[in-house]
Amino acid sequence: MRSTLHKSHSQALSAAGLLITLGIIYGDIGTSPLYVMKAIVAGASSITEPFIMGGLSCVFWTLTLQTTIKYIIITLRADNNGEGGIFSLFALIRKRAKWAYFFAIIGGSTLLADGVITPSITITSAVEGLSIVNPRVPVVPIVIVIITGLFFIQKFGTKAVGESFGPIMFIWFTMLGVLGTSQIIHNPMILRAIDPRYAYDFLTKYPQGFLLLGAVFLCTTGAEALYSDLGHCGLKNIRITWIFVKCMLLLNYFGQGTWIIANSDSIYEWTNPFFSIMPHWFLIFGVIISTAAAIIASQALISGSFTLISEAISLNFWPKIKINYPTNIKGQMYISSINWILYFSCLFVIIFFQRSSNMEAAYGLSITITMLMTTSLLSIYLFYKKVPIYVIVIFLFVYLSIEGSFLVANLNKFSHGGWFTIMLGGFLFLIMYVWFNGRKIKNNFIEFMKIENYVEVIKDLSQDQTVPKFATNLVFLTKANKVTDIESKIIYSILNKYPKRADLYWLLHVDILDEPHVLEYKITHIIPGTLIKVDFKIGFKVQPRVNLFFRQVLEELNHNHEIDMLSHYPSLRKHFVSADFRFVVIDRIQNYDFDFPPREQFIMDMYSILKRFGISEVRALGLDTSNISVETVPLYVDKEIPVLLTRNDLTKKMG
Repeated sequence: MRSTLHKSHSQALSAAGLLITLGIIYGDIGTSPLYVMKAIVAGASSITEPFIMGGLSCVFWTLTLQTTIKYIIITLRADNNGEGGIFSLFALIRKRAKWAYFFAIIGGSTLLADGVITPSITITSAVEGLSIVNPRVPVVPIVIVIITGLFFIQKFGTKAVGESFGPIMFIWFTMLGVLGTSQIIHNPMILRAIDPRYAYDFLTKYPQGFLLLGAVFLCTTGAEALYSDLGHCGLKNIRITWIFVKCMLLLNYFGQGTWIIANSDSIYEWTNPFFSIMPHWFLIFGVIISTAAAIIASQALISGSFTLISEAISLNFWPKIKINYPTNIKGQMYISSINWILYFSCLFVIIFFQRSSNMEAAYGLSITITMLMTTSLLSIYLFYKKVPIYVIVIFLFVYLSIEGSFLVANLNKFSHGGWFTIMLGGFLFLIMYVWFNGRKIKNNFIEFMKIENYVEVIKDLSQDQTVPKFATNLVFLTKANKVTDIESKIIYSILNKYPKRADLYWLLHVDILDEPHVLEYKITHIIPGTLIKVDFKIGFKVQPRVNLFFRQVLEELNHNHEIDMLSHYPSLRKHFVSADFRFVVIDRIQNYDFDFPPREQFIMDMYSILKRFGISEVRALGLDTSNISVETVPLYVDKEIPVLLTRNDLTKKMG
């Protein structure tokens, strides 16, 4: 058995680890000052000091209760061997709460959907800063060029520029703090906004104050990313850097609030307090740094989407699709289809909404659903971890109330553009739901047999010279977890469909584990010299490159003299030619004479359509297509045949 478990150096608590953390996970939540206060002011019937103090109080307590307590203190502790994210959380509980998959796919779908607006709104907000210098600046074309370049370079990897993300984000957050402090010193009393009574008054006394929670919520939309990127950075690095990040964010928010109060009579619809607090001489530099931070935030979203889809594939939530690894950086991947879906979705958002203020109205609705699903899954996890029930009840009450309030407030955004993310999330949910349940229905038809009942016939077939040799080494993929079992379809293929004589039969079993990075294998000699089973234990974050793994197994077995890798044909063996291998992949299809119940038939019909857009199991497992035979067998082979025919000639003779 071999294992390749290791810990990334970026997870170690160090100055380098802290800098890497700043560059990886704070892009979304770190660029929220670009639009949060602008969105709050846009919803005001009149701009007064109590109103701004109330808005700042809501921002402070949202970052404290939602981001700091729920995610930084509580949720980050629910790690799956160092990995985080909604799918990693589901993997922790799926064996004991299989029904919880519903929460996982809802959360994953809405997280992907709402993330489409992140690149659009952050880059648009940053570039709009140029309008202060020159109102004629063509914002939309510039944003489209930046977005196009960003998505185009994904297939080449971001290793070259990725190393600069940390220093750039450090400059960004430092800039936020300095700009905010430069305003706060003119009115230090603004810090009184941390008093929760201002937030209460904001929600209860001002017209549509509760609905403005949708604008306030934008300050914490990146909180889910903190959890998703846990595996890249480590718990300690995230917690320590969050102290710095939160302080800089709050200084900037309070600085913007100070400026708004002082200039309440000269604020227009297009005014962005973020750029307004900058000295005029610094504005160009500020826009450049803001755009760089927005690009980093967008890159984090794109990379996170690739990771999320990769995990979904391993957990059977998504059809198998091609994944490329453009660099040697751990975890960096490229999925072409997802890249271009995100790109064209972003283009639609930019062209349709035009301005960041319009995007604000659509942003945040779906992510509130993701947070509610994380809360639900986390409560199930806490239950299985034997946390006292009263603690779980308090946790649920507090965060279902908070996130439920945010959801109700954000529902006001539905007709203003939120429909787009809900529609996209619904489409993604349908894919995940159909794929997961379609595979589940197919697996219900797998029939296992005891392999001991076929030991003698397989040995005899292997030595029967009257049967043409199919291959020296014949390899089947099996779903049998137990070494004593074998699928009926494999026995049917070896003995009945076309008798397949081989010198050595192999059964390869791939077990996707709940742990993220496990990579192990186990060898069982079922029939010494004739039938060998290889069990691969692979973490759900590991790409199952079975062909590569199998070659390593063969080399180690040959080195240990457990198998002979030279050809068994004398003419080839004397020239030290390697033995030949043949893979047989069996695809199960629905019988023409068998119908499912309506719901299951709909799922199977949709499953069949989705399967055409994915890649085959052969390509997904990295198998060599030059030596593979694909066979189809009916899902249901042992169905009792009804009496439909009457023998006519026998009836006449008997008469």
